[in-house]
Amino acid sequence: MSSPVLLGFLTTMTLIAAIGAQNAFVLRQGIRGEHVIPVIAMCTLSDLILIAAGIAGVGALISAHPDAMTVAKLGGAAFLIGYGVLAARRAFRPSALNPSERNPARLAEVLLTCAAMTWLNPHVYLDTVVLLGSLANEHRDQRWLFGAGSVAASALWFTGLGLGARRLAGLFATPLTWRILDGTIAVIMVALGAWMALS
Repeated sequence: MSSPVLLGFLTTMTLIAAIGAQNAFVLRQGIRGEHVIPVIAMCTLSDLILIAAGIAGVGALISAHPDAMTVAKLGGAAFLIGYGVLAARRAFRPSALNPSERNPARLAEVLLTCAAMTWLNPHVYLDTVVLLGSLANEHRDQRWLFGAGSVAASALWFTGLGLGARRLAGLFATPLTWRILDGTIAVIMVALGAWMALS
């Protein structure tokens, strides 16, 4: 019989590895080297809270109130499309990654954006609270071990993504590479927002 911790770890790693709004944001912050540790901490802590809520039974409550999910879905879609538009604007006016010239964002501003990427995205609730919560509860008395594996996967993923992205900083020393990254982020965000609004 497989370990609930390992199952939780592997399931979460599969879900979290898809390129989405949160991952794109963490990647961008990692490349810029701005407030990376607080961003990693916020993403991991958010997942911990959401996974724990799912295991505690909040997932069933969300499933029972689809109207609340509809409101969250439309709000999240509007946010993602707005962020995509900002990324597109940056793509048309790119700047090289030069620590002496760049103007870093304030910590509060970065954490607020990170929180919005997480908590305004209904798919985060579906993945963590509903799906992972349901899978964890199949393990009954060992459900919290499944949850521990899930949180470990989240922490490892965001740490690797945020700190590993710094190795790409040399590549992003030219405006062209920033244009490509921000253009890609813009397409992902607008597509996710449109899909979320229409689904």
